[in-house]
Amino acid sequence: MAMHCFKTQALLPRKNRDMAVASAFPDVFSWIQNLPPVNQWRTTCISLCLSSSSASNQPSLNLTISKTNQNPTLCFAIVASFNLPIYLWTSKPVNFSSNNSLKLLSEEAILSLLVNLIEEVLRYGSNNNNNSIKFQRVDSIPEVREIFNLAFQTLFFLICIYETPVDLRSDCLNTLRNTLAKCQSRRATKLLMKLLGSNLEEKWMRSINLAITNWISEVQSTRRGSSLKTPSPLFSYAISTLGLWKVQLYCPLITMNLESSSNNSAPSADEKLQFSLDYHQLEGVIQFNYRVIPQETWVGIMVNIDNIRCDVIKLVSDTLMAERGVGSTEKHFPSRISLQLTPIQQNNVLSVSVSKSSENPAREIGVERSIEAGFEPPNPYLGLRVSAGETMTMTLKPWKFEQSVYGNSGNLNWYLHDSVDGREVFSSKPSKFALLNPKSWFKHRYSSAYRPFTRQGGVVFAGDEYGESVLWKVDKAAMGKTMEWEIRGWIWLTYWPNKYRTFYNETRRLEFREIVGLPIS
Repeated sequence: MAMHCFKTQALLPRKNRDMAVASAFPDVFSWIQNLPPVNQWRTTCISLCLSSSSASNQPSLNLTISKTNQNPTLCFAIVASFNLPIYLWTSKPVNFSSNNSLKLLSEEAILSLLVNLIEEVLRYGSNNNNNSIKFQRVDSIPEVREIFNLAFQTLFFLICIYETPVDLRSDCLNTLRNTLAKCQSRRATKLLMKLLGSNLEEKWMRSINLAITNWISEVQSTRRGSSLKTPSPLFSYAISTLGLWKVQLYCPLITMNLESSSNNSAPSADEKLQFSLDYHQLEGVIQFNYRVIPQETWVGIMVNIDNIRCDVIKLVSDTLMAERGVGSTEKHFPSRISLQLTPIQQNNVLSVSVSKSSENPAREIGVERSIEAGFEPPNPYLGLRVSAGETMTMTLKPWKFEQSVYGNSGNLNWYLHDSVDGREVFSSKPSKFALLNPKSWFKHRYSSAYRPFTRQGGVVFAGDEYGESVLWKVDKAAMGKTMEWEIRGWIWLTYWPNKYRTFYNETRRLEFREIVGLPIS
């Protein structure tokens, strides 16, 4: 396909030209909106440079818009501008207005292109079926410019990883790494997630984190021991509404900080095991209920647990896990969760109270005595043997919950303990005997009736079991205001062998921080 394109800098107002030069990544939505009608084009296509190489002899990556033979439609494409152009992605045909409209694309066409971008991102995930996306109108989408640009940048990021020639990939990813890490991009992602809904949100994040995992794995395989900064490896957002605080977070396992490992010289002693461990992501939901209790001289703010959920989800199919890894059941499991709730402005805070510090495990003590007698001729003496025994059993829940106070912060902690010796899992290493013992609690941990996790390998802490609350008393002057609160958390994930025979074990950790509002009325 021959390309006869011209640059569009001269067609843009001076303000937009300056903005395009100063920005690290072009404003694609505004560029499209400012293009002239098709009947004013001097050639068959228009292009915009998305990423140029630092080497003068390397081609650039461009977004092109071309007239198709089936008028009146346009085709959008991402192209590597070699002498013989390489088309890395091509959109579905997009209708355009054939009259003398001031805008190239109507609102319906913009909506169709946005849906196409989202579908293409989801297509890169391991589960890309039944992606039904329907938006009613463009004006029903909040801040459509930011959402459109974010969808395009995300698709471009995936194309750079999967489709772009190796020589162009580094500069492309460096450009996007800085763009996607900005607060504006993260805010646009939150808006898009709310627009998609929970089911598509999970598919979207799994598609992106699979690409990040592939990218990091490729770099690690070519540059042993090298460090790599990824574009926002942990994504989280929070909402506060109708007496509920909710934090949603996603993080690929390969990007989590390594706290401890049985092998200090290498990430793992086994490449197939490393594949299974790396190609998972943590998905977490933190939910609190809050209630404002006005009193005569002070106001009580009570926060209690609604639902804490942490799941370790595979990013590839079971078939690929079995072929390149050691199966999807060899993965990390949650071993500690720590949450901290803190009012941002503390001048009105009078006190903070928690329910309890710890639970004492129940103990059952029994004494067993037995007497044995016997006669063994020719011994003339009566052989009398007496034995007394005492046994003690301890009932210990695998998860131990504790509350504490630090300043005006309420701390909530869940610790997973080894049911054999009672030690904390995240801070201890199992013995080699325990790793080989087929009856250890962490063997067959996703199918045993005594498992401390769900069958999928996650944990759920609900308010019916962990319903203790944290109570802040604040000054009456806070009435009618909105107080901001910080929800900060740490999650530890540990790997001990499940069915696979290995001595390797490790623990990883992530940290998140979100701000939520609480209206006091």
